[in-house]
This record gives sequence, C-alpha cells and structure tokens, in this order.
Amino acid sequence: MALYIRINPSDNVAVALTPLKSGIKIDLNGGIILQNDIPAGHKFALKPIAKGEDVVKYGFPIGHLIYNVSAGAHIDHNILKTNLEGISDYTYTPKLVDIAPSTMQRTFLGFRRGNGAAGVRNQIWIIPTVGCVNGIAQKIAERFRAEVFGQMGSVDAIVSFPHNYGCSQLGCDHENTRKILRNMVHHPNAGGVLLVGLGCENNQLTALKELIGTVDDSRIKMFEAQKVEGDEVEYGLKLLREIFAVCSKDVRQEIPVKELRVGLKCGGSDGLSGITANPLLGMFSDWIVAQGGTTVLTEVPEMFGAETILMNRCANKEIFNKTVALINDFKQYFISNNQPVYENPSPGNKAGGISTLEEKSLGCTQKCGKSTVRDVLKYGETLTQCGLNLLSAPGNDLVASTALASSGCQLVLFTTGRGTPFGSFVPTMKISTNTPLFNAKPQWIDFNAGVIAEGEPMEEVSKRFIDFVIAAASGEMVNNEKNGYREIAIFKTGVTL
Repeated sequence: MALYIRINPSDNVAVALTPLKSGIKIDLNGGIILQNDIPAGHKFALKPIAKGEDVVKYGFPIGHLIYNVSAGAHIDHNILKTNLEGISDYTYTPKLVDIAPSTMQRTFLGFRRGNGAAGVRNQIWIIPTVGCVNGIAQKIAERFRAEVFGQMGSVDAIVSFPHNYGCSQLGCDHENTRKILRNMVHHPNAGGVLLVGLGCENNQLTALKELIGTVDDSRIKMFEAQKVEGDEVEYGLKLLREIFAVCSKDVRQEIPVKELRVGLKCGGSDGLSGITANPLLGMFSDWIVAQGGTTVLTEVPEMFGAETILMNRCANKEIFNKTVALINDFKQYFISNNQPVYENPSPGNKAGGISTLEEKSLGCTQKCGKSTVRDVLKYGETLTQCGLNLLSAPGNDLVASTALASSGCQLVLFTTGRGTPFGSFVPTMKISTNTPLFNAKPQWIDFNAGVIAEGEPMEEVSKRFIDFVIAAASGEMVNNEKNGYREIAIFKTGVTL
C-alpha cells in the first residue's frame, strides 16, 4: 500500500494516504524528512515554499502561504489562504475530450411511465403545497402505510415530504417552491402523487395545478383541507387508495442505461475525496455519457477556483456564456449578502485536510470526469440534453441533492469523507473516500472507494461500482432508503413575510 501520493507532476505538495509520523523519510524530490505528523488526507511540502508563493495540487494553485515552510512541513488551513476574488472575466479556450460511444450497451430494470420517462422506483408521494399541512400529509402517509402493510405490490414506498414553504414568500423564493413541487409531481420515480393544500396559502393549488400542466388523473390527485367537509385525513386516504390501485400493478422492465440521469454530489469531504471517490464518480460519469446517458454536477460555490476547467470543456460559446453566468451570478449572490465568495471549507472539511475553496473545488470537479459540458440549468429547471450538465444550486447537501432530483435525476451519487445519513427524494447513494469511515458507518455508507488509496486499481473498483449503481437503479435499496431517511429542502434567498 502506498503511503502518500503526488497527484500531478507539477504539484509542490503530496498527500498522505495514511497517517505519517514526523521524522520518516519520503522518497520524493531526492528524499524528504517529514517535519510534522501528517494525518491521512493532509498535505506536506515537497520543497521549501516561501511566504506568498502558491501551493500547487492537482496541477493548479490552491492558495498561497502566509509563512515560509521547509520541505516535509505540514500544510493546512492555518497557513494556506485562498487566491479567490469576486466576479471575474473569462475567455473561452476550448479543451474538449471526445468520449467515444460505448459498443456494449447496458440495461437496468425500471418503470416505464405513460409519458415515456423511466423511473428507478415506484413510490407514492404525499406532497404538501404549504408547510401548514405538513402534519396532515404525514398522518395520511402513516395511516396508509399501516393499511397496506404486507400488500404493497410493486410500490416501493409511501412517503410524505414536509417543507417550510408555500406561503409568506415573495418573488424568486415563491417560484422556486412552485418549480420544485411541480418537478416532483412529474418525477418518474413517483408512480403516483397526492398533493395536499390548505386553501389560503400563497401557493394556491389552482395556480400550482396550472403550472404542473397535463397529468394522469388516475395517478395524480389533489385536495385543499379547508374545502373538505369532515375529516381531511380520511379524504386523503380515499384518494390514496385510488392511486395505489393503479400504481401497485406497475412492473419493472428492461430499460437502456442511456435513460439514466444521475446527480453528482459530495459533502463532508476530506483530503482523499479528490483522490478516491470523486475520480471514481468521474470515471462513472464518462462511462454513462458513453452509454448515451446523463450526469449533472452542481454545488456552484464548489466550482469556484476550478471554474475555468469546466468553462473550457463547454461544447460551444453559448454553453460557455451560460457557465460564466452560472459562476458570476452565484458570486454576486454572495457579494449582495456581504459575504466573501471564498468562505466554504467547513470545520469537517478542514479537519479532513481541505484548506481552501480552490482545493475543495478542484477535488469536487473530479466527479464529472472529462466529458464535454452539454448544457447549464438554472435552479428549478429540468434536463433537456443528454451528457454532462451543470446545475445552479448551493453546496448545502440537502438543498443541492433536492435540486438534482428536481432536475430529473433518478438517483444521486454522494461522495463523503466524513459521513452523512441523509437522503433526498430519490435514492441517495453514499460513497466513502476512506475505509475507516466505511467500517465505522456501514448503516450510512453504500460503497467504499477507500480501497483505491489502499492499492486496488481504479479500473477494477469502477467495474464493481457500475454494477452496484445498476443494481440500485434496478431496485436494490440504498441505505438512506433502508433507514427511511427521505427529505426535501428548497433554496431560499429572500424575504419571508
């Protein structure tokens, strides 16, 4: 097993793959004696680096030092500071990689919907139009789960999705809520949906219904609690029985992998994220693009510092301009709220070895491989182009994962070095960057990419991972589903009345 890695030949730091003790000799640059203990995932200098000089990792600057360091010194967030600034001008310099179409087309077992879309789950969702009826929606779901226990047929789950919004919102916030709920109604993982309104909220059911458009009335039903005579829970149960009678007869069928739409996300990252799990997702992303499928990268603040790499992978000038707007609009969001654009690595990130936003971003963008960027989506928009897409959403785990699912992704792949139990409204598969996390939290983590740091070839791990994802798409539950952890979070930027 390797003890450390120099990721790019031009790097002036290396990363410990396992904890390293002070005083040991590192056989790089003619031999280096470590000056400090180096935790796994953390960086150490390969040569003397002067105050103000850039530290280079992944072949790119990740910030500058505020002190001189000698070869073998530990470099962390205490001495490394960002180079990032505000809104920037960019130039399109295309560097496109051709991903050849695969000659071996894979399939998964999914649900073919009436509009032609493919789902990887067959669930019934109870969606409140406003937070005031969260309790009603939850009670309907609980009662109905008990009623059909042991006779679910092909229905995978019956889930309510409480949220705080739908009233007292203005402008973009109100529209964001409406778009996310609309997209959930149309999502192919839902065999049926019950919308529950109150009656006096801003998010009026009649207006939302107009936004939703044409639906299958046997699968999509709705009511307003204030307008129901008698017990609204009993009324909701009556509608659910009608939905269930249709959905429970759905069956899985063979569907080409090219119809998969997969969200790429990371959270609670560490210094191994950009070495193990994120490059593994990058290989998977390129593989599914070669199959004719679609992947989506989001977390715009975690593109800062690596954005030019993505911009130069844009298919054309129009997509490049949309990517520039994606980045600068999100920077302006920070600036308009009097926040610096570079305040990102969390305490967990820093403890795991990530020192600056540039370092985090360069590791994060490994998730999308080398494919050409085919489109850029605003928050709440849905996919229209196959291949790699970029999506506007913040780095927050649940907000970003909800946005990925809302865009049309049937599942989300989520890499983590620190661990997290949550799940969005689609299967949210956790991939650990290191083996100790996988061993410590088997109830959270679905797949261990930490074996890559221990010497298992990336190509072999990738083959196992592809099979694992296809099995999940074909119905094998991932841990967030086994635990019943399914949530939504809607992006909010403005005033609450």
